[in-house]
Amino acid sequence: MPITYKVVRSVPKATKARIRLVTTEAVEGGLSGISVAELGSASFSGKEGDVHVSPGATRTEILVGMGPADVVDAAAIRNAAAGMARRFGHFGKIGFELPDIDLDGGSVREALVEGLSLGAYTFLTYKSEGKPSKLRTVEIAGGSGAKNQAACDRGSAIARGQMLARDLVNEPGGTLTPAVFARRTAAMAKAQGLAIKIWDESAIKKGKLGGLLGVNRGSTNPPRLVELTYTPKGTATGFLALVGKGITFDAGGLSIKTGQGMMTMKCDMGGAAAVIGAMSVLRDLQVPCKVRAWIPMTDNMLGGDATRPGDVLRIRNGKTIEVLNTDAEGRLILADGLSLASEAKPDAIVDLATLTGACMVALGPKIAGLMSNSDAWVEQIEAASHQSGERVWHLPLPSDYMKMCDSAIADMKNIGGPYGGALTAGLILQQFVGDGIPWAHLDIAGPAFTDAEDGEWSKGGTGFGVRLLASLASNFQAPS
Repeated sequence: MPITYKVVRSVPKATKARIRLVTTEAVEGGLSGISVAELGSASFSGKEGDVHVSPGATRTEILVGMGPADVVDAAAIRNAAAGMARRFGHFGKIGFELPDIDLDGGSVREALVEGLSLGAYTFLTYKSEGKPSKLRTVEIAGGSGAKNQAACDRGSAIARGQMLARDLVNEPGGTLTPAVFARRTAAMAKAQGLAIKIWDESAIKKGKLGGLLGVNRGSTNPPRLVELTYTPKGTATGFLALVGKGITFDAGGLSIKTGQGMMTMKCDMGGAAAVIGAMSVLRDLQVPCKVRAWIPMTDNMLGGDATRPGDVLRIRNGKTIEVLNTDAEGRLILADGLSLASEAKPDAIVDLATLTGACMVALGPKIAGLMSNSDAWVEQIEAASHQSGERVWHLPLPSDYMKMCDSAIADMKNIGGPYGGALTAGLILQQFVGDGIPWAHLDIAGPAFTDAEDGEWSKGGTGFGVRLLASLASNFQAPS
C-alpha cells in the first residue's frame, strides 16, 4: 500500500514515533525536550549517522544526526529518510521534524518523501513469507500550506515512478519477456493517460529495424518496440525525446557471457525501466513540454539462428553495422530507437542504457557516464543531475576514436579497440542521431543495479534515472 504524506504545523502527541533530523549546531544549542545529560550519556553529538532513541510513555522520540548545517543537502535528507523508513517503519505512523538548514523547503520535503518511500520499498513477488513495510502514514511538521503539501505530493509521485522502474528491473528475465514488458507498459500508460503504440514483430520488420531484429534472432520470444507519448495541457514548451535500452535478459548471444556475468543480466533493461518510470509521473508533475519515448525490447539469446560474429545489420536509418561481438548488443537496438526518435524531429534526445562495463571501470557503481554532441544540452542534464541527486560525469566523444570502429565491409563495426569502450559505444550511437539534434547518452551500467542496501538504494534495481528525467522534463528548454 502507498504511504500517505501529510504536512502539519507540529507532530501530534498521539503519533507514536517522532523523528527529528538535527544538525550538530542544533545539538550544541540545546534540543527542546531532551536533556544535555541524556545526550551526553548517549554520546549523541548530531554528527552524520548518529541515532538516539528515547522511548517514552506516550511516544518514542528519535534523534537523527545530519552533521554540520552547511553540508546538509537534499541527498543527505533523502538517504537519512530511507534509513529511518527501514529502521522505524514498524511504527506504521511516524512524524518528522526537519533540520534547520539553508535549503528551499520544497526541495527538502520532496527529498524527504522520496527517501521514505524508497527506503520502505520491498520486492516481494517471489517471497513466500515476505514482510512488507508497515509504514502507512507520515506527518511532516513545519507548516501546513498548500506549497508544502505540493512538494510532498511531487516527491511521492517521483518515488512511485522510481519504484515502478525497480519492480521492472527486479522481475526475472524469464517472466518479463518483451511481450509482457510491453503489456505492463500499456497498463501504466492507460492509468497515467499516456498515448501508446506497440510495434509487434511484423511491424518491426516492416519498419526495417534491423538492429532490433538482429539481436532478437537468437530468441524464441518475439521483440517489441513501444512508443509512449505525453502531451501537456495547453501549448507545449518544447519536445523532448527519450530512448531506453530494453534488453530483458542478456546472455551475450553467441559471444556468450560467463555464468557469473549473467547473474544480474535481468537488469539490462534498466534504461527502458527508467524511461517508463519517468513517463509514468509526467502528468502528475504537470510537465509543460511534450515528451515521447521509444523503447526497443528483446532478450539476447543463443538460439539456432542467432546473429553470428561477422554478420552485417542494416539499421532503420540505412547505415550498416558489422557485428563482431554479439554481447555489444545494446547499441544495435538503440540505433533503431535513435533513428526513430530523430525522424520525429524533437528539440533534444536523451538515451539511457546499461551499456558498457567500461563505464563502470571508469566511474564505479554510483555514477553514470554522460556523453553528448551539445554543451548546452549537457548543462541542462547536469543541472537535472544536481537537483535529483543522481550523479553523472561528462565524458568526451573524441571524433578520431571513431576510426577504431572502421569496418572493411560495413559502415562501422559494433565494437572499437580494447580501450575507451564507453566512448566508442557513444560514438557509434551518435551515428544514428539526426543532423542538428542535440543528443545525450547516459550509460547507467553502474548505478542501475546494486548488491547492497545503501542510503536510498535497496538491493536489486535502483530505478536510477527516473528522478533525473523527471527534473529534466519539468525544466526543459530547447538547447540553443
